Amino acid sequence: MTMTQQKIYFSGHESFICKQFWLKKTFDFSKAGRSFTDDAAVVDLGVGKNMVASLRYWGKAFGILDENDQPTTIAQYLFGAAGRDPYLEDFATMWLLHFHLLKLNRFSIANLLFNELRKERTEFTKDQLVNFISRKAKEHETNTDNLNTIERDVNVLIRMYSKPQKGDTIDIEDDFTGILIDLDLMKRFKQRDLDNRLVEWYKIESEDRVGLPCEVVLFTILDNYGEGQQTITFRELLIGANSPGAVFSLNPDGLYHQLKEISYKYNKQVVYTETAGNEVFQIKKTINKYDILNDYYNR
Repeated sequence: MTMTQQKIYFSGHESFICKQFWLKKTFDFSKAGRSFTDDAAVVDLGVGKNMVASLRYWGKAFGILDENDQPTTIAQYLFGAAGRDPYLEDFATMWLLHFHLLKLNRFSIANLLFNELRKERTEFTKDQLVNFISRKAKEHETNTDNLNTIERDVNVLIRMYSKPQKGDTIDIEDDFTGILIDLDLMKRFKQRDLDNRLVEWYKIESEDRVGLPCEVVLFTILDNYGEGQQTITFRELLIGANSPGAVFSLNPDGLYHQLKEISYKYNKQVVYTETAGNEVFQIKKTINKYDILNDYYNR
């Protein structure tokens, strides 16, 4: 499903970013059969009422909880009894969570940023991002004309993806506990405008992403394109909705190296061909995407 077919969602996070141990806490709470809507949730989770709502929101936004507040397959895989990375100590897990956040589209502003805005520009100010989201909301006929709502989402997104700096109005130490901060996807820099005012800019550059495991890339391809699509063009994998190129901000060389490594490692299941300028990734047989993740976490 492309972004043009998806609804845009705002709010729900109560202006809290998702912190380091929140998803594990959310998983354990749900696994124990407790309800986020019970009055006792405030006591059981040891947080305020607004933070309970935020925990539940981020649990769904990252795909840890389903629509019925029950743990999902990826939640069991990461946080269950034999969880692969319950305390989010591996960068691969953070990349996986970033992918799920975009694909599930509950925090739509992240989906729009990586899938659409970056096709127009890789550098932007907060005002430019707010205006872009406002324009998209109108295009998608989403029921919000409230710029304050959009600005709150923009502020949360910036705090989720860029490292806090001296002078930020939010608690810097608190923001360093965000689960996606260490991916360092969004850079900040200051630049003077025509009136000589110092304006903060943000940048998400396309890079090689040398530390990104090829198993994570293959998992996202299998998850995003499903079992039915066996042939995928290089261009689609570079700029398509929730593609590796879009989600991980890969440049063409970075994507090329990932596909070559995948086809070398899984040559009996996939192949990447370059014939007469036609670059195509082919899935030759059905692959269990969790077997691919096991290959990484078992190392």
